[in-house]
Amino acid sequence: MALNSDSLARRTIRAARAMRAHPNGTLLFAQLALVIGYPFLDGSTAGRAVLGVVQLAVVFSALRSVRSASTVTWFALVIGFPCMVFAVWETVAPTTDWVVLVSAALHVPFYLFVSYALIRYLFHDDTVTRDEMFATAAAFTVVAWAFAYAYAAVQVVWPGSFGEERAWFDLLYLSFTTLTSVGLGDFTPVLDHARSLVVLEQVAGVFYVALVVSRMVSLAVTRRVRSE
Repeated sequence: MALNSDSLARRTIRAARAMRAHPNGTLLFAQLALVIGYPFLDGSTAGRAVLGVVQLAVVFSALRSVRSASTVTWFALVIGFPCMVFAVWETVAPTTDWVVLVSAALHVPFYLFVSYALIRYLFHDDTVTRDEMFATAAAFTVVAWAFAYAYAAVQVVWPGSFGEERAWFDLLYLSFTTLTSVGLGDFTPVLDHARSLVVLEQVAGVFYVALVVSRMVSLAVTRRVRSE
């Protein structure tokens, strides 16, 4: 029993060190874990609240790794913590329009700021680290979250934007299929305002691959050629 406890403690320490060394990797895998976990907890108000708070907490931990500490502190105080409040509030009152709107008004700029900070982190030098590779994927998922909240606001302001009213997880699914341009969504925007937003996300997805992913791949190939 003592040996097992000691082994568990060592594994916990190694995991904690890995999380500190690769905060953006933690963000990426946490985002994907939340996507997988959401269907299991969606039926519980408490479960959805936990998912929302954990999501923002993980984002905050990754945001601390980028090189803009003063900006992060200011943004966390002004928008980040109210986001946590409304992440819980929205799970308690998911059909209250003003709560959904305020939540979206907070979450969209917050997630867009996080994606900007991560991309800025990626472009700060010409060296590709493992954590920067994680940040490339993490920034992409964060953009998807931002547009999902934007879609939630659109269907409140313009009812019927996506046909019938869609649950938030449906909108997240639409956001990922739009951003990746795979076209696997089982519903589409119906009204013009929703279609405009979808077009913006399609453009964002194409430019992300063209500018960010291509740059990281180019730097990685260049480093490999130089090492040879």
